[in-house]
Amino acid sequence: MTAIDFMGAGEILGAMITPALLISASGTLALSTANRLGRVVDRIRALNDMAEGLPDGVVTDEVVDKRALIADQIRWHTLRLRLLQRTIVTLYVAIGLLVGASLTVGLTASTKLLALGWVPVAFGLTGAFALLIAAGLLIRESRFAVRGAEVEIDYVRKVVARKTTVPLVRHEKPEGGQGEG
Repeated sequence: MTAIDFMGAGEILGAMITPALLISASGTLALSTANRLGRVVDRIRALNDMAEGLPDGVVTDEVVDKRALIADQIRWHTLRLRLLQRTIVTLYVAIGLLVGASLTVGLTASTKLLALGWVPVAFGLTGAFALLIAAGLLIRESRFAVRGAEVEIDYVRKVVARKTTVPLVRHEKPEGGQGEG
């Protein structure tokens, strides 16, 4: 092997390893997304248990509010579940395309088929674009998670207000904010 061939092999290996960074990022996002998906499934199961625990035929304010909360939370979690499923599939596609880019760099260079040099570039760009789409889906899902949490916070405020018989007294400092003495 001549020095020139060795330099070419180093460049080929370098080009093959470059997509590995994006593969690693995709894998980390896929793991995080799978964890989020699991948490959503667990929360849906907990909401199911809460719904089954509600008394039948009771129409008190508490029960009606709880039923409304459960129905609303199921709606938000269903949206999140579908988004997370799409996201994880998109991340798997990105990983596959980036692995394809790495492999086709090696194949194209080792077989000296320079006319096929566009193939690894196409794989790499498409894989990076899939990663971008997955990031956008995760942003959208996180917004749904926040909206769902806000609905639950509003419910908790209603419960606290309903169950509190003594008005809340806030301890404020006297004028000037210096306190006593």
